[in-house]
Parts: sequence; structure tokens; C-alpha cells
Amino acid sequence: MLLFLIGGSVLRAGLTDAYLRYVKAGLRPLLLVAGVVLVVAAAATAWYDLKRARARKNQPDGARRERPGHAHREPWISWLLLLPLFALVLVAPPALGSYAASRAGTALQQPPRFAALPAGDPLPLTVADYASRAVYDHGRSLADRRITITGFIGIGRGGTPYLVRMRLSCCAADAQPVKVGLTGNVPPVLQPDTWFEITGTYTDKQTTDDINGRPIPFITVIRYRPVPAPRNEYE
Repeated sequence: MLLFLIGGSVLRAGLTDAYLRYVKAGLRPLLLVAGVVLVVAAAATAWYDLKRARARKNQPDGARRERPGHAHREPWISWLLLLPLFALVLVAPPALGSYAASRAGTALQQPPRFAALPAGDPLPLTVADYASRAVYDHGRSLADRRITITGFIGIGRGGTPYLVRMRLSCCAADAQPVKVGLTGNVPPVLQPDTWFEITGTYTDKQTTDDINGRPIPFITVIRYRPVPAPRNEYE
């Protein structure tokens, strides 16, 4: 029963957007395969137990009495294993937001190379792509371009507003924030975890993260608009 329920829960998460709260989008095929394997294993286990029970029932009474030992029931406490499973099914955890971002340093890393940017005005970029180009490419590929980035609001220890996206290496357990400071036409009222689409231009203004000392670039805001949280809140 546990195998079947866990496999069904994994399949349910993989067939909907629920899996995006736990792992990267690219892991969806592996989740579906794992769910199928668990369901098949549960069915095979049930079939084997049923076959063994029928074989025992068809034995002569004398053979059953001569069978050494006796059957033991599983302890009732083992049913408590269902509780975390029900929590997984009934309670979908929210994506990590400003609370987690304020307690972790920016996870900005230098990529091996910078691909050429496509045409477009404004040019949509991820928060991590803008931040890495602003810091490690010194904005050369961003000069004279209007950029659009989307993320949620986080507030630094000094009150500095950041646009943040959480990045996953594998799953939500290793999520780390990438932060971009906001300057220019900054919204007058900012609430943490509010999602915004920011259109702006590159600026060489930078600061360092209070937590890990890594650089945090800024973007000069031209316009902004609140937006709903995207289907996949992680990058």
C-alpha cells in the first residue's frame, strides 16, 4: 500500500505543476519513471502475496499444520508511515521566497562564456543572466539595451530593495537566491514576496552581499509592473 501511494503521489506531482515546488523542471521525466516503477513494484508485490496465500490455502490441512513457525502481523505503529505521505498529498509547500533569500548569500557564479544576446526591445533575461553579465562581463553585452527581468521583492539588511529569484541545482533543498539591486524609478511601496516585472538598463553600480560578500549588481528601473507569480517560481 505504501509503495502504491508513494508511486501515485509521485505520478500526480509529475503530471501536474506540483513537482516544480520540489525539483528542477528538467527532472520531470525521471519523476514519472520513478512513479511508474513504484506502482509496478506495488502491483507485483500484491500479486506475489496473493499467489502465496492461494498456494497455502490449497495445501492439505496436514501440510499446513506441519508448517514450522507461525505468521506474525505487522505492528500497528507501522501505519504511522502514512502520515508524511498524507502531508505530501494534502499540503503543497510554497516556493521559497524572501524569508529564505534574506538568510542566504547571493549565488551568483561566473559562467564559462556569454552567448550572444538576441534582438529585441526590451530584451527579456533571467535574473541570473542579467546579474552574471553585469558583474563578470561588466555590462558589455547589456550596454544600450533595455532589459526586462522578473522576480520577487526582497529587502536587504540596510533596507535596499532587491529583485530576487531562487536558483535550483537539483531540488528545493539546495535553492539559493540571486539578487539584483533596484535603483532609478523604484516602486514607492515594496512588500517582500511581491512579484514585479522590471524594465530597465544596465548600471555599473554594485554592492556586496552582507551574508557571503559576493557582488550584487543593480539595474536602473525605467518602469515596473506587479505581476502574478509565474508557473515555475524557481530558475
